[in-house]
Amino acid sequence: MNRLLKKCLASALLLGSLFAVSAAQAAPVADLKGKNVVLVHGAFADGSSWNKVIPLLEARGLHVVSVQNSLKSLSDDAAATQRAIDQQQGPVVLVGHSWGGVVITQAGNDDKVKALVYVAAFAPDNGESINDKLKGKPAPAWAGELQKDSGGFLTLSTNAIEHDFAQDLPPAQARLVAATQGPWFAGCTDDKVTDAAWHNKPSWFVVTGRDRMIDPRMQQEMASQIGATEVKVDASHVVMLSQPRVVADAIIAAAEKVK
Repeated sequence: MNRLLKKCLASALLLGSLFAVSAAQAAPVADLKGKNVVLVHGAFADGSSWNKVIPLLEARGLHVVSVQNSLKSLSDDAAATQRAIDQQQGPVVLVGHSWGGVVITQAGNDDKVKALVYVAAFAPDNGESINDKLKGKPAPAWAGELQKDSGGFLTLSTNAIEHDFAQDLPPAQARLVAATQGPWFAGCTDDKVTDAAWHNKPSWFVVTGRDRMIDPRMQQEMASQIGATEVKVDASHVVMLSQPRVVADAIIAAAEKVK
C-alpha cells in the first residue's frame, strides 16, 4: 500500500511539474504597448540601418521611430531627434549608434526620455567632443580610407566598409551598406555636448568586441564611466545588422524598466 501511495504521489508531482512547464511556456510575453523607442543612426549610415531591429521591437508592442539625421552637426541632429521625441505619446527609450551616441547624450535630457541605450557608440561627458575622447590615441587603420568632398563631408571607401565597418556581414550586404552610406560632416567630431543626459538617465551599452571603428576597450571605459548596464557581444561596429536580436533585447530590457 505504501509503495502504491508513493507511486501515486510521484506521478502527481510529475504531472504538476509538466503542467507548470506548459503554463510557463504558454504564458504571453509582456506587451510593451504605450512605450516608444526612438532610434538614432550614426555616421556613414541612415535610418534604414535599424531595419532588422525594428520588427523585433514592434513584435513586443513598442512604437518605433527611426530618425533621419542630416549628419551636418550635433545641433542639427539633436534637433531632428528632439522633433521625433516631441511626436511621441508616452515614455521614450532613446537609442544611439556610433555618432548617434553623441546625439542622444545631447538630446536625451527631454522629460519624455526615460532611458538611454548606446550601441557601439560614443558617450561624451559635459563639454566633450569625439575628438576630445580620441585625444592621444593612435589613428585607426580606416582613417586612411576616408574620402572628403568639396563640402567637407566624409565617406568611407567600400574597402573600409567591408573590412573595418561591417566585416561580419556577407560581402554583398556590406557593399550595400557602402552604397547607401550617409556622408558625415568632418566638423562633427569637434562638436561638444553641453549637458550629458546619462548623468540623470539610466543607461544601457552594447559593447562590440570586434569593433574596428570604436575600440572595444574605449567602449568599455565609456560604459563604466556612465554606469551603464553592459551587454557584450562578439560583433563588428554594425551589430544592429549582424546581430539584431542582441540589440533588440538590450532595448527591450531598457523598455521593461521604464515606467
